[in-house]
Amino acid sequence: MSSKIYDPEFEEKGSSLEAYADFVAIVRQLRRDCPWDKVQTHESVKHLLIEEAYETVEAIDDQDWDGLKKELGDILLHVVFHGVMAAEEGTFNLKDIIDSESEKLIRRHPHVFGDTKVANVQEVLTNWETIKIREGEKKSAMEGVPRHLPTLLRAFRIQEKAAGVGFDFPAPGDAWVKVDEELQEFRELVESGADKEKKEAELGDLFFALINYSRLSGLNPENALSRTNDKFIRRFQGVEKALETKGLSLVDATLEEMDAEWNQIKRNEG
Repeated sequence: MSSKIYDPEFEEKGSSLEAYADFVAIVRQLRRDCPWDKVQTHESVKHLLIEEAYETVEAIDDQDWDGLKKELGDILLHVVFHGVMAAEEGTFNLKDIIDSESEKLIRRHPHVFGDTKVANVQEVLTNWETIKIREGEKKSAMEGVPRHLPTLLRAFRIQEKAAGVGFDFPAPGDAWVKVDEELQEFRELVESGADKEKKEAELGDLFFALINYSRLSGLNPENALSRTNDKFIRRFQGVEKALETKGLSLVDATLEEMDAEWNQIKRNEG
């Protein structure tokens, strides 16, 4: 970047820049001297990047700040590692990555680095999507949602993308009407004895509508379902322990006995 567009108070100091340079140098030497590191490719380590991202999210969910520091370090390692490999291939280098991202952040925040005025967060998001389309980066507002995202999260991001260009329900109540409509359609299909494919298609519409309502209500369905999954595991393991104290295992207990323990755990949790 030829000029400094940011305020001087935010400029990194020498020790931070030295730490970054040392880190990059360590990765470069690993690529030269470590038998494992030197044979890796973008393809061979891509699954590890996904794993590190999930571990980072887990640390945030657990509010494990020391763990988060370590996981973010692992993600940084992958960023630098891919950058070093690309530089070796002559495709791009770490400076190219940083310059490209810096220029994009400046372009897409004209309300910070330009004269554009915004009234709220939604206008910021709308501007972001509009700028991306006008830049020609995307032919469709739906581009940029990774196919490999978990299905629920992917639906949430698809809806955010559509909302970013103005295709959205005016209010949560309008989205709830759609939930009711999809629930009724699904119920009618089930009661009519429709085939599996039709029921799955309608069930997908119902999930999509409920996710849309969640988003408009300021709720993250991915977080909500994750908490429910954790709660179910905790309670189910409680059932196992309770039965064990009575000399029973899951395979020996009746459904009524398991339900009784489950309901007791729910009451204890309040």
